[in-house]
Amino acid sequence: MRLSKPAEKTAASAESGRGDDYDFLQRLKFSAYDATLDSLEAKKVMADRISRSMLQDDIARALEVVLAIEGVTLGITQRRKLIEEIEYEVMGYGPIQPFLDDPTVDDIIVNGHRTIYGERNGELEEAQSGFRDDTHLMNIIQRIVSPVGRRVDESSPYVDARLPDGSRVNVIIPPVALDGPMLSIRKFREQPFRAKELLRLETLSNEMLIYLASAVRSRLNILICGGTGSGKTTLLNALSSFISPKERVVTIEDTAEIRLQQCHVVRLETRPRSPDNPDAEITARHLMRNVLRMRPDRIILGEVRGNEAIDMLQAMGTGHHGSMATIHANSTRDALDRLELLIGLGEMRAEPRTLRRYIASVIHVIVQVQRMPGGRRVNSVAEVTGVEGETYALNELFRYVENGSPGTGARFEHAAGRSHFASKIKMLDPKEL
Repeated sequence: MRLSKPAEKTAASAESGRGDDYDFLQRLKFSAYDATLDSLEAKKVMADRISRSMLQDDIARALEVVLAIEGVTLGITQRRKLIEEIEYEVMGYGPIQPFLDDPTVDDIIVNGHRTIYGERNGELEEAQSGFRDDTHLMNIIQRIVSPVGRRVDESSPYVDARLPDGSRVNVIIPPVALDGPMLSIRKFREQPFRAKELLRLETLSNEMLIYLASAVRSRLNILICGGTGSGKTTLLNALSSFISPKERVVTIEDTAEIRLQQCHVVRLETRPRSPDNPDAEITARHLMRNVLRMRPDRIILGEVRGNEAIDMLQAMGTGHHGSMATIHANSTRDALDRLELLIGLGEMRAEPRTLRRYIASVIHVIVQVQRMPGGRRVNSVAEVTGVEGETYALNELFRYVENGSPGTGARFEHAAGRSHFASKIKMLDPKEL
């Protein structure tokens, strides 16, 4: 590749470790991008109304003009790469489009216009490309949020949204974000992880899976806890495959991520407060109360994060057995303490011991998942057997242990000999997994 002398290295490129060639190629790309838009406008053609091959031809012609003006010759590979990147700018989501197209990437993180990260197998990798400036990044953000009826500006500086494929998007911009617009995308798998895939990835052991699948079939109430990105929803999706297709299941989520394989599923989603119409907000608690009138056999709550915890427990304890939910917590005991705290945010008033006895009678199994350097793991599976004194009595059946330094000598172990709910659980045959 022969390049004319590039401009001086910018502070952004020096900071990110990119060289002068990168800056110059970016200038070529955006010059050709602007020329492509001018060409389409002159022909009064919308980019989304023409075929991909015609669009690529227009981009190639615009790039040829820019290269001729600059006196630059590019190799075939470099030329194809620029045409592809310009196509992403015209029809896709710019520099993040390759990450969106890559099935091995789970999360995409944009820290201002200069830095893009993709997460593969629990590890972040920095992209070699970036946005031109904050305006460029904001244009892509508006391209994401506008089609789903969301708004992000100085008066409403953060928003949750969804891509057409279901990927979850969070945006936060200045003045709240001090270093420029921030974009986070949790990618949505077209086909959710199935139970056998979790075994292959060593997320849990075969014994754990048999027990949890049996608990779902036997209609025990299950609470899945863990930190952000630990795999709570992934595990919930996998376990939901063991629900009978004859049952009516209703899901409640802030952003629809749960994908059940059953045919009789009702999917509900909350609606955030709008600056234009604050009364239009629909919370998880509003939906929980409405769901009870919809004759569900089971209720799946994507995440317990507020006073909807009261209605969830009442539903679990009054005929909707086999319901499931997730909650942010660092251990099985922490999950129960957090549940107490969330209930305290509502109008329910009870003595702490009475409240604990009620929670212990409703929640049967707690599963804690954790994100580790080697992947996501089910760290503990415990049954809630009651209350002893001022604390919950837990029967931990399985745990994940590491001997020595992290990543060495790790194994799943069977911690308890017998399930407290042995009389209620009909264990599955391993062949049924």
